[in-house]
Amino acid sequence: MLALSIRQPYAEEILRGIKTVEYRSRKTGIVGRRFYIYAASKIPEQADTAKRFKKLGHSVGGLPTGVLVGTATFAKCVPCKSRGDGGFTGYAWHFAEVKRLRRPRKPSRHPQPTWFNPF
Repeated sequence: MLALSIRQPYAEEILRGIKTVEYRSRKTGIVGRRFYIYAASKIPEQADTAKRFKKLGHSVGGLPTGVLVGTATFAKCVPCKSRGDGGFTGYAWHFAEVKRLRRPRKPSRHPQPTWFNPF
């Protein structure tokens, strides 16, 4: 089973059902197949990151990183447009069947920026 790298706090938002769509520049070919959600070690440097952590009841760095935290499938993958000029910008990957792992698992293989084989 493959793993998808997602930075915190977004991985936690997916597990809680707050974030239901992942936007990426490429489409995915694993619609309907189960995959791991990997909470990447790096925290995003965006201005709203601290606010997002606080909304989840955690401080920055208070959520697990560098581990597999759950599993999910994608219900669909559809092209999406930007909010500005309306030009094509990428794909919306819609999450389904999201489940949190009882205990986070450390992958035995080196994580990659998007998809990787964790074991």
